[in-house]
Amino acid sequence: MNPSSEDPTNTAANGTSGTAAGKALRPTLSFQPEQPYAYVRGSVRMDEFGVIADRLGELIGWVSARGAEFAGAPFFRFNTVDMGGASDVEAGVPVLAPPAPEGDFQTGSLPAGRYATVRHTGHPDQLFDVITAFRAWADGEGLTWDMTPLEGGAERWGCRLESYLTDPSVEPDMDKWEIELSFRLADAD
Repeated sequence: MNPSSEDPTNTAANGTSGTAAGKALRPTLSFQPEQPYAYVRGSVRMDEFGVIADRLGELIGWVSARGAEFAGAPFFRFNTVDMGGASDVEAGVPVLAPPAPEGDFQTGSLPAGRYATVRHTGHPDQLFDVITAFRAWADGEGLTWDMTPLEGGAERWGCRLESYLTDPSVEPDMDKWEIELSFRLADAD
């Protein structure tokens, strides 16, 4: 999935609205086609996110070794979000054609639909504030996420992506990383 592709006919969200970490948000709305991807899934607490994040390099190596072509930036897909408990998270990479699954390396397709997207330049630790502002922006626009509340404040998401557009081997300074959030909307079908 290329969350940055924009539908120029759908500009309701292209204005500046909201702020996060002192920066103005510039969310966009776009339709995204279904996108094949390879992933490894884990159940992690947010304070132990490195458990799944550290698997991303291993996944990229596995995909590369099988000759699959990448179709975009690596990402984390949040199937559930539980700020006080364990979240179901996938470390993934979009591919043109997925290799055969093997062990805990699996393949699937990110769902087509309408997504709201926003970019953040800065440390991943700032994402909580960016996500809070992004969600407030969506509320103000009357948009509904493809998300179901669960017990205890947890959430189940249809598709919530956090894509890392900066290659850390090229730019090791996390304060300069570009990260794109792309959340599917409820009216996606």
